[in-house]
Amino acid sequence: MATTVTATPTPAGAPPKAAVKPAKPAGPRPDLATISGITLAMAGIIGGLILEKGSIQDVAQGTAAMIVLGGTFGAVLVTTPMAHVLRAVRGLRAVFFERASDTAATIDGLIQYATKARKQGIVSLEAEAAAIEDPFFRKALSLAVDGTDLQELRKMMEIDIVLAEHTAESEAKVWDAAGGYAPTIGIIGAVMGLIQVMKHLEDIKEVGHGIAVAFVATVYGVGSANIFFLPAASKLRARMHEASLRKDMILEGVTGIVEGLNPTLIRMKLDAYNPHPSPKRVSGPKIAEVPSPGARAKRRDA
Repeated sequence: MATTVTATPTPAGAPPKAAVKPAKPAGPRPDLATISGITLAMAGIIGGLILEKGSIQDVAQGTAAMIVLGGTFGAVLVTTPMAHVLRAVRGLRAVFFERASDTAATIDGLIQYATKARKQGIVSLEAEAAAIEDPFFRKALSLAVDGTDLQELRKMMEIDIVLAEHTAESEAKVWDAAGGYAPTIGIIGAVMGLIQVMKHLEDIKEVGHGIAVAFVATVYGVGSANIFFLPAASKLRARMHEASLRKDMILEGVTGIVEGLNPTLIRMKLDAYNPHPSPKRVSGPKIAEVPSPGARAKRRDA
């Protein structure tokens, strides 16, 4: 999280301290779980097909894919407003990419702000609040600097969290709907293929081949629903829960700053949100060595 630290005046002749630059938030990186999961599922299905002496051409049917995908997204458009569908398509980026967890950095930033506010007053954080790149963090700290009532501040930020969860849930429901429609559309495609097969009952070989091709649409419908559509909805909900948890942590930290709590107490509270806290060594008081009875006896004799 972006933080800025104002340089304190140094005594004459002492080297000036280097200013701490604001830390830029980590950019998105490929989600290896999603990529490896889809790859593993496809490899298992195609590998099983090949082991059964089949070929990829047996399931490579463009018409079946057109029926399943076209029918599925058509049904989704009937069910869901266009704005939600477009937002859900753009939200697929969160399925294939993830942002590096910066919980520890965010906690460190909150502790720095709490320390400065405790020494110089919360108004001294005005410049730091304006430099924060995270919109939620910037808004919460700016409201605190402006002297907003604590209960009103918490209510406003909780509304932001609820609205963000509602938006993310609407995106996940689009893919839930696609996962529900795809298998049924696949069955429709299979029935349409069987209708065409029934027209050529005089040729038994053609009938057998046609039935095999007809069921490819069912494979596409069930496969797309259970390999991509439904897992994508679950991944979007997981991202939503992570974002909401992080916002709750930020809100608790800003609330502690407004209340003037000790930075150590704030850190103890916020560390509960960090699943992998960095261990810190605590230096305890040195214990004086107690001489043994034999050593005391030698001293008395000396």
